Amino acid sequence: MRINRTDLADLGTFLAIARHRSFRRAGLELGVSASALSHALKAMEARHGVRFINRTSRSVTLTAAGEDLLATLEAPFAAIASALDVLNQHREPIKAIGRIRLNVLEHASTLLLAPVLPLFHERHPKIEVDVRVSNDLLDVVETGADAGIRYGGSVPQDMVAQRLSADLRWVVVGAPAYFDRHGTPDHPRDLAAHRCMRIRLGDESLYRWEFERADEAIALDVPGAVTIDNTQFCLALAVAGGGLAYLPEPCVAPSVERGELRVALADWAPMGPGFHVYFPGRRQLPTGLRFLIDLIREVRPLNL
Repeated sequence: MRINRTDLADLGTFLAIARHRSFRRAGLELGVSASALSHALKAMEARHGVRFINRTSRSVTLTAAGEDLLATLEAPFAAIASALDVLNQHREPIKAIGRIRLNVLEHASTLLLAPVLPLFHERHPKIEVDVRVSNDLLDVVETGADAGIRYGGSVPQDMVAQRLSADLRWVVVGAPAYFDRHGTPDHPRDLAAHRCMRIRLGDESLYRWEFERADEAIALDVPGAVTIDNTQFCLALAVAGGGLAYLPEPCVAPSVERGELRVALADWAPMGPGFHVYFPGRRQLPTGLRFLIDLIREVRPLNL
């Protein structure tokens, strides 16, 4: 059977929808509207006389035919993508083209990517970088991303991981006015009498603040009327005297240097795993992603 351009376009459309289980997200990947994708899929199903997708107002699922088609297409389309990427590697770096899709934690976006991306775009002006910032534990495969960036201890075990930063020190900080009013804790258990900003993790659980000194380790469910999942909001509240924050030291360093915040319990501050980039092992590393990893290691925004 001869394959024409329409067939290839149909199969690419189907793969995007099947991967994302969402017309909206698939449309964002392909750069078209959800309604255009819906019309394209209907036309494809009409041409072949087979329904591939069951869609309702709430869900997008594959039919048995759709599951069979997806299983058959993933490997050859991945091979085609790898073949094109091999060609890309032979271009001069400034002429390399393509698009990188990343899922990254908020801390990684501000501490790791923000200092590097301006230089990356100078060196590789034709490579687009699509960054989704979220503290939710997203699946890079399901979201159609090339890679993700998380703290080392939270990388899925079935992924290939590469370190991008040194380990980070986590500290408790508060505004000088807060400490003047409420006192400064001398021991982690003193936090029971303080207002702390609780941290919501990507799986909706609450993070227990961790402390270490010599051979002693403590993890506390700290008290607090405010629960957050955004660092800038947390910093703003802390600077305003709203309570104590627990964050990586690089996040608070500028505010500490300006005197807006002060570190408490410094001798109890633990080291946590640094950032790691991770991706499915069965895929060839896209050229653009390889360039970005190399540049992060060259610039070393958080040391390595």
